[in-house]
Amino acid sequence: MSAVDASASQTQSLVPPRAGIILTTLILGAFVANINLSIGNVAIPDIGRDLGATQVQQTMVAATFTMGLAASVLYFGAIGDRYGRKKLLLAGAALSVPAALASAWAPNVTFLILARFIAGIAAGLMFPTTLSLISAMWRGAAQTKAIALWSGIGGGAAALGGVIGGLLLERFWWGSVFLFGAPLAVLVFLLAWVYVPSDSGDNNGPVDHIGGVLSVVMVASLILGLDWLPNGLSPTLITCFVIAIVCFGLFVVRQRRASVPLVDFQAGSVPSFWVAAVAGTVTFGCLMGAMYLGQQFTQNVLRYDTLTAALCTLPLAVMLVLTAPVAGRIVAQRGSRTALLIGFTVVLCGFVVMIATWRTGAAIGVVLLSYALVGTGVGLAATPAAHSLMASLPVSRAGMGSAFTDLSRDFGGAVMQSVMGTILAIVYADRITGLIHAATPAQQQELGDQAAQQMAASYQGAQEVAEHFPQTPANEIVHAADVAFTNGKSAAYLVAVVLIVASFALVAWKYPRRDAEREFFAEIERQNEQTADPVAPTA
Repeated sequence: MSAVDASASQTQSLVPPRAGIILTTLILGAFVANINLSIGNVAIPDIGRDLGATQVQQTMVAATFTMGLAASVLYFGAIGDRYGRKKLLLAGAALSVPAALASAWAPNVTFLILARFIAGIAAGLMFPTTLSLISAMWRGAAQTKAIALWSGIGGGAAALGGVIGGLLLERFWWGSVFLFGAPLAVLVFLLAWVYVPSDSGDNNGPVDHIGGVLSVVMVASLILGLDWLPNGLSPTLITCFVIAIVCFGLFVVRQRRASVPLVDFQAGSVPSFWVAAVAGTVTFGCLMGAMYLGQQFTQNVLRYDTLTAALCTLPLAVMLVLTAPVAGRIVAQRGSRTALLIGFTVVLCGFVVMIATWRTGAAIGVVLLSYALVGTGVGLAATPAAHSLMASLPVSRAGMGSAFTDLSRDFGGAVMQSVMGTILAIVYADRITGLIHAATPAQQQELGDQAAQQMAASYQGAQEVAEHFPQTPANEIVHAADVAFTNGKSAAYLVAVVLIVASFALVAWKYPRRDAEREFFAEIERQNEQTADPVAPTA
């Protein structure tokens, strides 16, 4: 493995055989956490039908995993720095198993939402640890290659989750998709127990527990509020956003006063850090949003079975994995700025194709092309974003860098899934309601208020209503649902286009060019060499 060979020359304390096993363990841990981001999306239509979930509840099933992950990574990253990254990796792998079992056999949608949140917490224990350990044990070019492998395979897992989920749904019930990661989590636990060093750049500084709790409540309440938007203005919605705003203010004050803050605003104020954080948030958010809505669109509107819908995402996964090493070479030769700009451009092309061509009866070729473009763009942009976040901070703040890398991915994924799902639900309900109001009084009376509400609640609700009508009106109902869902999908993807264009402009304006970036990273590396302690590759 090239990353391992390079790491041997950069960090002599890691012999290649042991380094290879450690890197494999860390990448597998990231794989387990990432595959759970998307593997359940392909089952959303089945969950909606079997558990009677509304469009809002379906969005929450998808978003609560990323909510738990995004809300916890910053706090858990600091805890890992202080009390041992290996311990957190083991705890996350262990908790993933009962969370998977609870999700698979959830008796109702409320229980499933809670189980997915706990699974997200488990991933929050495991995911930031993998990257902070890579940052602590690899240096220089070896670190860039290791992060490229971590980013490409981890991101590819998120894209591959839909394919694996589709294969499982061909033979088993929807709960089977949540069981796939359980044996892999057990394998991560065993490998980490034996091979990952117990002391890998950990520090003895205090943990800002107050700031950690504030960060968890702040992120969780924000995402929950976004998920609740389709229900209209309500005490629950107002309470979520008020809590998020208040916690954000208190968090900022706390971080400026804490002796060892979770977020070092001075270290994070450099453009190579905060611009990369924004870029990573938008990039991975667009990836998760594209897959989340895409899985529903191809199954609902294009009538693909679960396996075909899942296989359509395969080009995304393949291109993401293949282009991550290419991104590493672009970073080495031309700098992160160039790789980010190219990546955003390609992602933008993918979303433009989805908005322009994804209609009723769309050819499968344009679906495959869209996913391939998104995967290529994310693969090119995710690696420089992750590398910049880690390289901008000293090893003593590796937990912060890792947490922000994970936070940018998971917060971006959670927010974009919630925002896109919310826009879809709002536009879908509005279009269905408008079509019902445009019907004749006789047609409205025949439909009834309860059926009209069921149609507006979700696409699956419209299908169930259609089953109780003769063929002609049933076809009209399904066609109306197709049009409404397509309009909602396009409106949601348009938001992604706006964010991509804004992020492209930000990177072009603020991110340092290659020579300035190299000079800054070299200075951080010199600081690391002056303060580094040998890392023993023994458990």
